[in-house]
Amino acid sequence: MTAETEVRESPRSKRTRILSVAIDQFGTVGYERTKLASIADEVGIGQTALYHYFESKAHCLFTIMRLELADSVERFAVATAGISDPAEALRTAVAAALEATPTDASRRRILQNHMDLLATERQSVKEEEERLRSRELVSEIEQSWTDMIARGIKSGDFVDSNPHLLGRLVLSLIVSVWRWYRPGGTITVEEITALVTDAASRIVRR
Repeated sequence: MTAETEVRESPRSKRTRILSVAIDQFGTVGYERTKLASIADEVGIGQTALYHYFESKAHCLFTIMRLELADSVERFAVATAGISDPAEALRTAVAAALEATPTDASRRRILQNHMDLLATERQSVKEEEERLRSRELVSEIEQSWTDMIARGIKSGDFVDSNPHLLGRLVLSLIVSVWRWYRPGGTITVEEITALVTDAASRIVRR
């Protein structure tokens, strides 16, 4: 669990189960086609009880997105902690960003497919809270990658260019994977990681 994950959940709470089922259904049939009633049925609760945890399908979606972004922040921090060599830090960060279980892959695909929703203010207070926190996390992720690349530029390991732009290019390369990757496909995560790591290194290489 990340720091953003809801803690002290009571034994009777269904929140984690609801999120798990929502990820599965959003990832399988799509967010638009998923009904809250079908999530409630699979969890084994009534739809009215589901509203105790999430006031809307969008609220559930924004929560999934926020949790994935928080997890991304934590994975980057853990992967790069104590690594002074910029090239090694980049390789490690890319590998951490692409390591994924099938559920992770589904959650990241959901996030990338709905990033546009973070641009528009929500009328619901709870949806807006999740949206704003998600935007903060996106900025934090971009800043972390920018800072890492800036250190590489300063040390002379990376090309002397705009670190923010380079960071965005590398991140775009990474997150694009979740739009087309499917677990069990013809190409493995390990093969993808090797290809993306090489491409990312080429982007920043002197």
